[in-house]
Amino acid sequence: MILYPEGMAKLNETAAAILELVDGRRDVAAIIAMLNERFPEAGGVDDDVIEFLQIACQQKWITCREPE
Repeated sequence: MILYPEGMAKLNETAAAILELVDGRRDVAAIIAMLNERFPEAGGVDDDVIEFLQIACQQKWITCREPE
């Protein structure tokens, strides 16, 4: 479950695993690499991670910034 100013959302296991790694220090590539290693049976999570992070940014669940 995630609470944000406009309400709350129930996260599935995949979304929770992604958000668990969003800490402001890891970039998207690092998050993808960690999840691909953690869930090899998924056959690659790249597109799912990118799509979820885009939605999370749009919903203001996380703050996104351009790489430095």
